[in-house]
Amino acid sequence: MVNPIRQKGIAGIAEGDVFRCQRTFTRGETLQFGDMTRDYNPVHYDERWAEAKGFNGLICHGLLVGSMICEFGGQVGWLASGMRFNFIQPVYFGDTIRCDVTVTRIEPGGRAEAEAVFTNQHDEQVGFVRLTGRLPLAPERELLRQMVAEGDPDNKLSGERCTR
Repeated sequence: MVNPIRQKGIAGIAEGDVFRCQRTFTRGETLQFGDMTRDYNPVHYDERWAEAKGFNGLICHGLLVGSMICEFGGQVGWLASGMRFNFIQPVYFGDTIRCDVTVTRIEPGGRAEAEAVFTNQHDEQVGFVRLTGRLPLAPERELLRQMVAEGDPDNKLSGERCTR
């Protein structure tokens, strides 16, 4: 099944379009993220440290949670040029986060802006991101269509996790 976000990227994105992804974060993912980024802040690894910082347990890396925007961007072919993150509340292991990306502005030539709101399973906002980047123009959308027609072998996402 072709991811519906990928399909919208092929058809063309408009101002006001909203895309949703959801994910549950695990301790294992945080350990992997720490190894990849070399971020070994004790708030992600040591209960005593997390408690001293006022948290109710170990927390996920903010940028790991923020990376949910990559799922949207990768499916539509968004080329990021800027991101401004606001981390509002911690995300704990086992939390399920919903990321809603809204395209807020599109300029001629494909330059675009979007906002992403991150909400936990209690419907509490945990983060916010302002994005700038470039959307694919007609020739790139046609290439993306061809890739999908060939089976899109490099795209591991099915249409089950993301919606538009």
